Amino acid sequence: MKKYTVMQRKEDVVRDWYHYDAEGVVLGRLAVEIAKKLMGKEKVSFTPHVDGGDYVVVTNIDKIVVTGKKMTDKLYYRHSGFPGGISKRTFAEVMTKKPEDALMLAVKRMLPKNKLGREQLTRLRLFVGAEHDHVAQKPTKVEM
Repeated sequence: MKKYTVMQRKEDVVRDWYHYDAEGVVLGRLAVEIAKKLMGKEKVSFTPHVDGGDYVVVTNIDKIVVTGKKMTDKLYYRHSGFPGGISKRTFAEVMTKKPEDALMLAVKRMLPKNKLGREQLTRLRLFVGAEHDHVAQKPTKVEM
């Protein structure tokens, strides 16, 4: 019997919706689970060069936690491109001003660094409160 590998095509992709509640969940552990869903790594039909991932909705981002002293020691750097144009923010500052950025950056850095990764990141929907706009899609609730 001849064995062969089935390569998924763009037309054959079936996308599901998943809902994560980030309340009390560690940032890195949640980001790993989300990245796997966005890439479609947990599917039997996973093909690296095809965007076969699912949609992910995350609520209660403002209640996410980190371990150790990361709240004050973890830094996010930005550079304007000009000499001396580096700026940095702590994790606590990011969580008070725009908590979506912390999770978005953690997930973004786990995805492929190419056009495929940017396309996968567009299927991540983040919400600060407990309510979200995607009730009509009937996302499957995932417990962490």
